[in-house]
Amino acid sequence: MSDVSLDHKELKAVMEDNALTRVPDSERQGWLSMSWNTMGVISTLAQLLIGATCTFIAGIWVGIAAAIIVTILGGTLGSLIGHMAYKQGLSNTVMARYYGFGVKGSVIAVISYNLLIIGMLALENILIYETILFFFKIPASTTNAIVIYGIMTILWILLSAFGIKLVTKVSSVMLIGFLVVMCYMVFQAAGTSGIPWNQILTHGAVLPGGDTWSHFVTVINILIGSAGALALADADFGRYAKSTKDIAIAAFLGNIMMDIIILLTGSIIVYAGYATLEKYYIGQGMDAVAAGQAALNNVGGDFIILGGVLGLILMILAQGKVQVLNTYLASLALSNAGDAFGFRPGRVWMIVIANIIGLIFVAGNLIGLITSWLAFIGTLSTSQAVIMLADYFIVNKGRDVHSITPPLVNWAGLVTIIVATVIAFALAKVIPILFITAVIVSSILYPLLRKNIFKDTSFNESAVNVN
Repeated sequence: MSDVSLDHKELKAVMEDNALTRVPDSERQGWLSMSWNTMGVISTLAQLLIGATCTFIAGIWVGIAAAIIVTILGGTLGSLIGHMAYKQGLSNTVMARYYGFGVKGSVIAVISYNLLIIGMLALENILIYETILFFFKIPASTTNAIVIYGIMTILWILLSAFGIKLVTKVSSVMLIGFLVVMCYMVFQAAGTSGIPWNQILTHGAVLPGGDTWSHFVTVINILIGSAGALALADADFGRYAKSTKDIAIAAFLGNIMMDIIILLTGSIIVYAGYATLEKYYIGQGMDAVAAGQAALNNVGGDFIILGGVLGLILMILAQGKVQVLNTYLASLALSNAGDAFGFRPGRVWMIVIANIIGLIFVAGNLIGLITSWLAFIGTLSTSQAVIMLADYFIVNKGRDVHSITPPLVNWAGLVTIIVATVIAFALAKVIPILFITAVIVSSILYPLLRKNIFKDTSFNESAVNVN
């Protein structure tokens, strides 16, 4: 009887996955294990489309130049907040209680983070659904939607329910498969197009309007939103790190994958395959304008046309692993939000809730609204990360959470995140790169408010003595 009870307790601990508690030293991992997740969470069809859009706006070389800058900025931000997570062993939203926002105030971190994470969960579900319909040539219907979305939701729940070890295994296997098939797709697209490689790899801006500088700024603003969210995800994975070096490597590899490899791959596939795909859609009865738009935007369909069964495999590999990671990250944030208000059903129930919210986004056709606010959400997540860093390094000077009694609401953090976001957009014509404004305002304003107006009284001497 005791053995069965022990097994049950162990299973519960695995499923809970230290969602609200410090990760013990015995469960720490090296950079490779974490890198499967930091690289896997952004290796998606949606990110391939973003990469293609960036190079269509700016051209290959301007796009890559902007991507390198974002890689450095995003990797640095992810390394710093990943270092915090390594030291404290906590997820980014739980750390937000102690550094920057307070217990109930940390819910604003959950909202800004989960709007993007669950929004992407819903968007990737839509891409899978539409690609399956396209491949099997079946019509969109309520019955098909219930069956396909239902199967996907059950898979994401089961694969993310058993903690970081299973999530990492799923991500590592699927990421390797994704990279292999993606290489095939690159050469398939180039081979069917007849366009020489030197033209594919040196093409200029395809979309009309703007100049080199405006193109450069636009691409940075597109990519930096994802980089801010990835930095917070780095903390969720970094809480399992064995050292600061391990999470720094994982953070930079994730940004290299997102901003350079995926950007370049998406550009090649869409640019080289554009003419072939346009002809296909015209052959299906579309006019030239509609066919051109479909060739640019229907990434899932494009992979089916170019790769057949292998294209479908790529879609499943790309979307499957990222949906498990999205569900996992969302469950951690929701666990913190629920706990802040006394609602503690367990992380597995938060996995279910995250997927239900994602399905509501799909059913309510809210994806367009969320994607149109990506720049806003990206600025919020960047400001959130910088506020937490400012509290940890400047205000608290690296103090451990055990020596801090968090307030219910840290008004300095809430005021700063609102002011930084408003100023970033208000000064967009003067400082067009929103990330820069958000970082400057957050790093200066938060310490000033916390030390002078909303003063820090959280230091707990007795907690230090006990620990």
